[in-house]
Amino acid sequence: MPIRDRLLALLVAVVWGLNFPAIHLSLEHFPPFFLVALRFAVIAVPTVLLVPRPEVPLRWLIGYGVGFGVLQFVFLYAAMDVGMPTGLASLVLQSSAPFTVVLAGLLLHERLSARRLAGIAVAVAGLGGIAVHRAGLDGGATLLPVLLTLCGGLGWALGNLCNRQARPARPFRLMLWMTTVPPLPMLAVALLVEGPGRVGDSLTGLGSREGLLALAGLAFTVVVATIGGSGIWTALMSRHPSGVVAPFSMLVPVVGTSSAWLLFGEATPPIELACGVLVVAGVLVGSQPPRPAAPPPRNPEDAPAARTAGSPV
Repeated sequence: MPIRDRLLALLVAVVWGLNFPAIHLSLEHFPPFFLVALRFAVIAVPTVLLVPRPEVPLRWLIGYGVGFGVLQFVFLYAAMDVGMPTGLASLVLQSSAPFTVVLAGLLLHERLSARRLAGIAVAVAGLGGIAVHRAGLDGGATLLPVLLTLCGGLGWALGNLCNRQARPARPFRLMLWMTTVPPLPMLAVALLVEGPGRVGDSLTGLGSREGLLALAGLAFTVVVATIGGSGIWTALMSRHPSGVVAPFSMLVPVVGTSSAWLLFGEATPPIELACGVLVVAGVLVGSQPPRPAAPPPRNPEDAPAARTAGSPV
């Protein structure tokens, strides 16, 4: 993976880390399932009208939209709505990286090197430590948001695999058309679970401070995180194996946790910070490229013949 693409992956990590405070602001006003529908509908409508559909099999387009768009954000937004801290959500969602690497190895037969497996093990140990710690708080009540967020990470991983299998000639177009999948099913879920009344109420009061902050958060999520971040991510996933790109997403919690602390004063317990260090260490280990094999030693007896054959002297 060249340096330029590594820097692009790092930029996406920063953008997606800042996206969690933006989601927090939006959830202060909009119900979670309706917010998912709204987030993608804002992009889907102009996409259908203006952007030609990518030339990829329909099953991979739908699978990408269901995994990345529906499953990831249904569980993530539900978790944050029932009390998942912003910074911790940015950390636990990065379970998508080990999920992606393992599923790519099992389903796509991508090579799992010893280094990559070691990185996965370290990251999973960190995520497991967070789950164990949360299970011991408030009689285990705080564990449910963690489990919901892990389900979101699994959805993201499934979306990654479908994106990889689609192999689009124009990755950005695929990312845009992915947004056409979530709006209708998510609107149906919102109306059934949250109710028309709550959905309608969220569309009023948008001129208030809370409403304006919610709209600003939604704008960041749509324009910067989805169009910008996901567009770059889609391009990277189309050019490199899933197991090389996906671990960079585990750098997101560094930004997410820091920004949640700076903006909301949200403190993360030391034990969870220590587990977060393990997660970051796992991505650093797992994303290292394999060392090139050393060339076989030359036989000195072949040197004269080689010189005679390859030189005019």
